[in-house]
Formats: sequence, structure tokens, C-alpha cells
Amino acid sequence: MSQHIGFLPIDDIPEDNERPTGDYPVLPLRDTVVFPHMMTPLVVGRDRSIKAVEAAISSDNLIVVVAQRDADVQDPGLNDLYSIGVEMVVGRILRMPDGTTNVLGQGLRRVRILRLSQTQPYLRAYVEPIQESQEVTLGTEALMRAVLSLFDKVVQLSDSLPEDAYVAAMNLSAPGPLADLILSVLDLDFPTRQELLEVLDPVTRLQRLSVLLAKELDVLELEYSIQDKVQREVDRSQREMFLREQMRAIQTELGELDLQMAEIQELEEKIAASDMPDLVRAKAQKELSRLKAMPPAAPEIGMIRTYLDWLLELPWTKATEDNLDIAQVAKVLDANHYGLPKAKERILEYLAVRKLAGKNNRRSPILCFVGPPGTGKTSLGRSIAQALGREFVRVSLGGIRDEAEIRGHRRTYIGALPGRIIQTMRTAGTINPIFMLDEIDKLGVDFRGDPAAALLEALDPEQNHAFSDHYLDVPYDLSKVMFITTANILDPIPPALCDRMEVIEFPGYIEEEKVAIARQFLIPRQLSETGLDEPRRSVSFSEKAIRTIIREYTYEAGVRNLEREIGNICRKVARRIAEGKPAPRHITVQSLPKYLGPARFLRDQEAQTDEIGLAFGIAWTEAGGDLLPVEVSLMEGKGTLLLTGQLGDVMQESAQAALSYARSHARELGIGDIDFDKLDIHIHVPEGSVPKDGPSAGITIATALISALIQRPVHHDVAMTGEITLRGRVLPIGGLKEKVLAAHRAGLKTILLPKQNKKDMIEIPKRVRRELKFVFVDRMEEVLPVALLPENPTPRPS
Repeated sequence: MSQHIGFLPIDDIPEDNERPTGDYPVLPLRDTVVFPHMMTPLVVGRDRSIKAVEAAISSDNLIVVVAQRDADVQDPGLNDLYSIGVEMVVGRILRMPDGTTNVLGQGLRRVRILRLSQTQPYLRAYVEPIQESQEVTLGTEALMRAVLSLFDKVVQLSDSLPEDAYVAAMNLSAPGPLADLILSVLDLDFPTRQELLEVLDPVTRLQRLSVLLAKELDVLELEYSIQDKVQREVDRSQREMFLREQMRAIQTELGELDLQMAEIQELEEKIAASDMPDLVRAKAQKELSRLKAMPPAAPEIGMIRTYLDWLLELPWTKATEDNLDIAQVAKVLDANHYGLPKAKERILEYLAVRKLAGKNNRRSPILCFVGPPGTGKTSLGRSIAQALGREFVRVSLGGIRDEAEIRGHRRTYIGALPGRIIQTMRTAGTINPIFMLDEIDKLGVDFRGDPAAALLEALDPEQNHAFSDHYLDVPYDLSKVMFITTANILDPIPPALCDRMEVIEFPGYIEEEKVAIARQFLIPRQLSETGLDEPRRSVSFSEKAIRTIIREYTYEAGVRNLEREIGNICRKVARRIAEGKPAPRHITVQSLPKYLGPARFLRDQEAQTDEIGLAFGIAWTEAGGDLLPVEVSLMEGKGTLLLTGQLGDVMQESAQAALSYARSHARELGIGDIDFDKLDIHIHVPEGSVPKDGPSAGITIATALISALIQRPVHHDVAMTGEITLRGRVLPIGGLKEKVLAAHRAGLKTILLPKQNKKDMIEIPKRVRRELKFVFVDRMEEVLPVALLPENPTPRPS
């Protein structure tokens, strides 16, 4: 480390031809750069370095100082040293008690190290002196003046630069020494100092120096500005504190209030200017009167102030204007969502009534979107808000078990807050937003109350004009809010709450609808999110590839996993483009395994062949519907009926009813010679880890059982659903649309349905009705001819 403590005037430096040249001792420096003409103290500690200094003292006091490239190298060689150093005259040396030697030297001129003449016991090298031009042209003079001006400003703003440095710089007439002087006093890092030492042209060195001075000046000016602001702020704070103390003393003498009075006056003005109803205004003024009467240190001041802030920030009358252009609203809904005709039709009906009835229609609909995950329930709510021009707010009810989350806490509790409904209304800022209550079927119940019961008032058009929140303790009008709730199933929703909502079912999408959704929405969105939407990087999907993804890589009623798989492909393509590798521009069926791996949802091989004792039912699930294979095996035994596959009580009773039907009709079925007391029957429904229940598998169990008894296979492309009675009647079932779509997704061709469900066929998409064959039956005798293969003289054993 070095510190420049003086400057030798140019007139006192001997001319170059007066200085000895040739072979010199070399002193390697660590992280230190010595500039010509500067007096520099050095601390020398290595043995070779001390011997080099002693050799210089013993001869002509001249030594070459040069910086090391790596400060950690203990014994540097030629490759470890920079090529440009400085010839220095050693003035005096001082040996210290710790074994080091302090050297005071004067830099003379730049030299270039040619080669080392010796390495032991110290370094010596042949050097070549570097001549610098001292000519001062008109341009050089202007540059020197500019550098001096910048240096003057830097010295004035910097606390670390002495004014003597600027005085010394003013007295220099050559560009090289001027640049070296200023560089030696500036706080620069080691690489920059060495780099500027190696700039041999004085004019170029001055130009580089002017850039450094300009940057340093900017930093110093900014630092000075920050310090000035901080100082002014401190002075202002001290002055304000002093004045406040004086004002407090004066107000105490006069009996006046302090800052609290100003806050109360501000609250009075806000309450007077607000649009809150008279009842709420009276409540606010009463609380404000309590606030006035409290001493400044009362703990309730913060609670009352927070309460008044809630009353003032809630929207009481502010509303957005609805977009009553029905055609425009329909266009927006169609642009954002494919299909969902019932939900869209209900919104357009509401707009039509609003347009015709005007202010006479004050009720807003309370809708409940029910359907499998990924069918667009939540996103449709956003689209409705966009189409109507209203604010959209959302509250997720999943996992809420505390009634206070809906109605709020009473203000007697510390940290009490309004419920989720009032909090969300403040966020909306208007009194007529689209308010979505997501996952209403996931509400819980525990000792803290029933949140579903707390929602009864908010979702009742006859009561929600005066919704009562425990925290506000004043009625709040929710009648202008359009509530939209979402659920996957209706069963967990209490009947009283379900009765207050208009249920709109979101069925699963058929394959053609998924293809259209992928084309219009999913693929463009994923291309945009992955940066593949530019023409030169665009990627397209073939229709066969999309259909293969739907059939073999997803198995869902919605399109959430479909979008996830499309995004997976887009990300892999984007990575190849980012890495500069060849990337496909068109995704085909053949390339899907490369990006998505092997197909995950292939039909079971058993479903491809006609089997004895195997029939396919259809089950309704939260995901929209699924196939339900039923297997029956017969064994010699003691007349036991064994049921496996996690069957519920109702499904077990259906199996008992199917067996009773078969035994009572044994003669008609041609199995009168079978002794059921010596026959064990095992009925199994695969996927044993999944609980199953319900009566709709009755005819499926009966068909599989009779197939095993009479040894006739069941058609593998036939599915069936329906409840069976002991008399063989086939009773209607629920969830018809989801079950039919599940059979369609599975590739089945024929479906047996109860005749009483024929009226529900209007809900089935036309394309599905064209591609499937529907057989409506009223009795079990009508099921068997369709489900079973014709009699075979050599039946295949089960």
C-alpha cells in the first residue's frame, strides 16, 4: 500500500539522457502502482525485495518498481509482472522492528521491462525507457484546462483530497505530469491505476482522466445533494419538534387541544361529505362524540378511529354503469369462453330484464356454477364482469370453518375486523360488483360456528339489502351485488343455502369442444406465455396431435390438464430455441412421445374384447364421469356372495338385488339346474382403493352376473346404467350427461339407459347423440339381448 506525499517539480528532474539506463534492480509491488514524478512511501517485507532496495542504495539509488499481476504470488517471475513500470530513485530507507523496511522514493519515468537478467538473490531486469512527448498544442491546452476545471470541482466537494494537490496541478505545464499527478491522488482501484499507467500517450491519458473526473464529480455532487437533504430534514425535524413543544405549552396554557383535535375535525369533515345512509351517519357521529370525550392516552382511541375509517372507506352508493348492449355483452362472453350456453343465456336474460324494467328490477341474480374442475367456472365470472363493465372481486371459501370469517368479529375483541364480505366490498370500491364466492362446497363446520349458515343472509335477495356484519353493527346493502358461487358438487351444500341460489351446471366438454377450446384459447395463450407467439418462432399443432393429447394424455371433464400438457410442449420447444438448437414448427402425433412421454390413458385390453362375466357401467364422479367395470367369477363353494372393491351399502344392496333377480328368473335364463347353495359368487369392481356407492350400477351387476351364469360374453363396446328392482324393472338415474360424456370419451358405441331418462337427452350434445347408439329399456329382459352376445355352442370359459 502506498501514500503519495509529495511532488517533484519538472524543472528539478534530470533530462532522460542524464539518467542511467540498462540493467536495474526490480522491486515487485502488491496492489500498488507508482506514478512518475511522485514521492511515494513503500513498505518492503520480502527478502528479495529488501535485497533489491539495498542493491539500489549501494549503486546509484535507481530501482524499477512494477506491479504484480497476482498479489498472492510470493516469488514472482517475469510472467507474473506487468510489462510497464516506473524507474524510481530511492531517497531513504528505514528498517522497522517487525523486520520490514520503509522506503521513500521518487518516481522518474515510465520504463518497459524487456527481460530478467537475474532472479536470485533479487530480481534484476533490462528495461527500456519510454519517451513522452511534452509538446502542448492548442487542443492539448484546452484539454488540460478542462481537466483542471473538473479537478478543482472534485477537490472542493471531496473531503479526502487536499487543496495542495490542485495548487500543484495548476503549476504544471506539460500534459503527462499533469495527468500523473491527478491520477496519483484520486481514489482509484488497482486495475484502473495500472491500466492508466500503461497509457503512454499523454493526450490519451488526459482524455481518459477527464472521463474519470466527470464520473467522480457526478458521484460527489449526488452525495453532497443527499447529505444536504438529510441535513435539511434533520434541521426541519428539530425545528418542528421545538415549535411543537412551544405550541403544546401555549395550548396547555390556553386550555386547547393538540393534534387529536385536528384529527377529529378531519373526521367530522369526511363524515359530512360522505354518502353513507342516515342510520350509518348517526352511528359514525355517535362514535365520533365518544372519541372527542376520551383522553389522549385512552386505549380505545385506535379502535374507534379504525372503525370510523372502515365506515368512511366502504362504498355506500357508488356504482358502475352496466353495459346494457346485449349484443356486445354476448360478443365478449363468446370471445372469452367457448360453449357454456346456459350460463351465457342467463346473463343475457338478466341484462334484458334490466334494460326493460330499469329501476323497477332491484334484485340481482345469485348464481351457482356447478361442474367438474377446469370447466371455466371462475374465469367465466371474470368475463361476466368484463362484459357488464363491473368490478370483479373474489373470495375463496375453501377451508373456512369460522363464522366470524363471514360476519366479522365483534369490536369487543382486540384486533377485530369485518368479515370477508365487507372487506371485499371495500376492495371493490363500488356497491354493485361481480362478487364470486369460490369453492362454496368446501366450507367446513366446527365449534366456532357454521360459515354456510352465515351466508344465508348474504345470499338471500329478501334479506341482503340489510346485511349485518358483527364489526360494523349497521346494515349494509348487498342487494345490488351479483353473487356468483362455484362448486364441484352440490351434495355438501346445505339445502337451505342451495335453495337460495340458481344452479347452473357446467358439464364436461366433449372431444370436439376441447379441440375448439385448445385452438381458440389454450394454444394461443401458451404460445404467448412461452414467447412463441412471434411469427419467426411460432409453433402449430395438428388436429390429430390435439386429439391424441386429449385421448391419451388427459382424462378429465375440463381442460386444465390439457392446457398443462400443451404448455409442457411449448416450454420444451422454447428451450430448444433459446439454446440455439433446431426446434419443430409443427407438432404432430409422432412427436408427442418425445415431449410428453408415453401415453398415460389407454383403454384396458379387457375393454377391447368380449368377456364372460365382465360388463361396463358408468359412474358419476366429481371429475365428470368414469367407466365402472364389474367383474363376476363363479366358484364351487357354499353359496357365499363375496363383494370387493370398497363398495358402499347401497351398491352392496344392488348386488343382492341382482342376485335375487337371477335366482328368481333362473328357469327363464336357462340356469334352473344350477345349485346356488354350492356356488360361491365373487363380484369385484376394480380400482379397489376408490370408494364406490350408488344404485345406478344395478343392471351392470346383473348383466355381468347373468353372463357368468349362462356363459355368454358381454359386448365390450356396450355401457349401461340404471337401478334394478327385484322384479327386474330398470329405474331412472341421475348425472346422465356426465355419464354419457364419460362413455363417449372412452370410445364406447352403445349405451343402455332407463326409459324414464329419455326426457333428459336434450342435455346431451348433438354430436354425441349422433355418434352413440342409445337403447332405452324399462325391464331387465330388454337389457340382456342388447348387452350379451348371441348364444355360442362352444362358449369361452370365464
